[in-house]
Amino acid sequence: MTKKYKGINTICTHVGELKDEQFKGAVSPLYMSTSYAFEDVEVKRYPRYFNTPNQVALAQKMAALEHGEAALIFGSGMAAVSTSMLAFLHNGDHVVLQNTLYGGTSNLVVEEFDKFGIEYTFTEDYSPESFEKEIKNNTKVIYIETPSNPLLTVTDIKAIAKVAKKHGLVSMIDNTFASPVNQNPIDMGIDIVIHSATKYMGGHSDILAGTVISSEEYIDKVFQLAKNFGGSLSDYTVWLLERSLKTMGLRVKAQNENAQELADFLDNHEDVARVYYPGLKSHPDHKVAAGQMKGFGGMLSFELKEELDADLFQKKLKLIKSSMSLAGVESTILSPSKTSHGLLTPEEREKQGIRDGLLRFSVGIEEKEDLIEDIQQAIEAVKA
Repeated sequence: MTKKYKGINTICTHVGELKDEQFKGAVSPLYMSTSYAFEDVEVKRYPRYFNTPNQVALAQKMAALEHGEAALIFGSGMAAVSTSMLAFLHNGDHVVLQNTLYGGTSNLVVEEFDKFGIEYTFTEDYSPESFEKEIKNNTKVIYIETPSNPLLTVTDIKAIAKVAKKHGLVSMIDNTFASPVNQNPIDMGIDIVIHSATKYMGGHSDILAGTVISSEEYIDKVFQLAKNFGGSLSDYTVWLLERSLKTMGLRVKAQNENAQELADFLDNHEDVARVYYPGLKSHPDHKVAAGQMKGFGGMLSFELKEELDADLFQKKLKLIKSSMSLAGVESTILSPSKTSHGLLTPEEREKQGIRDGLLRFSVGIEEKEDLIEDIQQAIEAVKA
């Protein structure tokens, strides 16, 4: 375990630093080698074994951020998700999954798990009772995501962890939308925390990565499969991600504040039909979110009134960018039905409440007045 610091900004800046002993530089050195000695060394290093100097250092930072014992860094969020689940699920096993999940995760389960002989059930909703009633004798894993993508539903983490422990199951959470700044599920009893590090951890729309954080025992189990799947991350990207994490606490705090302001603005706008943001008191899960989150995050979704064209609205935006990804310092927007959840059938999206006009808004660090002005002018342009 690394030293425990009191504040997240200190962890972001200093845990997992690689020391430049010769020149005493402020930035961690980058070890680009893919070839390391194996004779007379304590650790036999190889990039696919997740143990190069930069990989090990970044894993220490990730573990500290999520209050875990150990971590692994992957080439993408989906590599982290798939490797984690398949490390604990085998032929004949069963997994219970939250019904409101990232589309890529749902597609992984539906398209691939039958091939491995793995049974799965998506819950009717995200209540603890909905999870418990789907547990079978062969259930091994419970998987949740909160806040969820794209409707920002909030699952009671402590309650789900309690259900998992009661039945001797491994609990996993996708904590991407919250980030470690706003939510630490291990403190609430969850076994394994997963992130698309592409998002808030990277934060600058230029990194593709994933991470898994847990106990030493569980991380070793994930590693045994990961080394065979080969989903490790290049050391240059590892180095860039470590650099980006130094400002995550500051970035996410600013995004929290902006998102709350934008959610309030949209919620009171006459041309907006619905707003999905856990920081709104009108959100059905607001109390749960307030009890387990330190901030409500930089993500929100909304729907314009039916007579307004959502696609045209996006095209009329001048400052807010149309983008497939999220959580960068710049504000972005997209249609989940065409992107993140485009792999689902229309019926599957409708079941989750993802309408074609839904817009997912990733709020950046710009001045809130500029963002509000951009949204207003785009609405006026659509109405004209």
